[in-house]
Amino acid sequence: MTPVWKRWLPAAVVPAVIAGGALLGTVQAGAATDLPDKTPQEVLEMVANSSVRSLSGTVEQSSELGLPQLPTGGPSGESDASSGIPSGVASALELLSGSHTARVYLDGHSRARVQVMDRLAERDVIRNGRDVWLYSSKQNAAAHLILPNASTSEEYHGDKAWTPEDLAEHFLSSVEPSTEVTVGSDSEVAGREAYELVLTPDSSETLVGSVSIAVDSETGLPLSVDVQARGQDAPAFEVGFTELSLEAPSDDLFNFTPPPGATVTERVVKDHHAKHAKGDRGEHSKDYVKYGSGWETVIGLPADEVPAEFMDSPLIAETAQEVDGGRLLSSALVNVFVTDDGRVFAGPVPLEQLQAAAEGR
Repeated sequence: MTPVWKRWLPAAVVPAVIAGGALLGTVQAGAATDLPDKTPQEVLEMVANSSVRSLSGTVEQSSELGLPQLPTGGPSGESDASSGIPSGVASALELLSGSHTARVYLDGHSRARVQVMDRLAERDVIRNGRDVWLYSSKQNAAAHLILPNASTSEEYHGDKAWTPEDLAEHFLSSVEPSTEVTVGSDSEVAGREAYELVLTPDSSETLVGSVSIAVDSETGLPLSVDVQARGQDAPAFEVGFTELSLEAPSDDLFNFTPPPGATVTERVVKDHHAKHAKGDRGEHSKDYVKYGSGWETVIGLPADEVPAEFMDSPLIAETAQEVDGGRLLSSALVNVFVTDDGRVFAGPVPLEQLQAAAEGR
């Protein structure tokens, strides 16, 4: 997924940081079914060869990470000052607590619409080519931006944002030779028969206990993902379709005109794509530094790249605990360490590893 598109897509961002919750019932796999047996390798190949590019459906997501629920829509401190729309960071922090519902429409590589359903309100993100609109019905405010030219290329995958496929890709990329990969019980998700692919890390240095991915038996499309924290039986994070159609959505869904009276803000998007480089300790970019690999990956943000709304979020300002060298936001699946000099380190690992990354050890 393009860093630019990910940056601006509320709620779909930061799977590497938000590695983690349970929406029992609606998202949970349905009645048992009996599919022809497949090996783990065969199910992995189904996912790799999936070619679904058009769909519409309802996605449910919930987190049970032991953190307090943030108010949806956010206080003014979490929102863009000019438009009142929660920023990508503020919306991503919302995913750390509570449950969320979204309608998702995808058509090809460059057309997508996500409608996040808040209580008595709705937030929309609509992408049509390089044009992106963000709209909050609560604020009756819209923001418009144009993605850099490179976002029209195949390497930009905003089309899969806010779907189980996006999160499944993240976890499958974490699979190492030591990871145990098995096929669990067949199930039914959103009315479709599915294989259950189970990833179990063989590492004591990650908070992730296991990841279960429901894979559509016909198309290989991931239908749901649930993540269990180490030592816990119930999922700590779950995202999945409750309704799904594989027919192309109507063209009208990707056109947006701000409602009468709406406040409209034009935003400028910087193109960070060409500025990425490699460093000695890991993958570096202007935005972040990656330490480690696989299930023990830590993402570090320099102080000048940490958005102000992140520090102002109630989760950080009111919940983070004082620790050596800074403050810690601790949860079942992911820890976030804010150093005294304003840097941020996050990952599905214990505090000690975040402190080591901060100290360059």
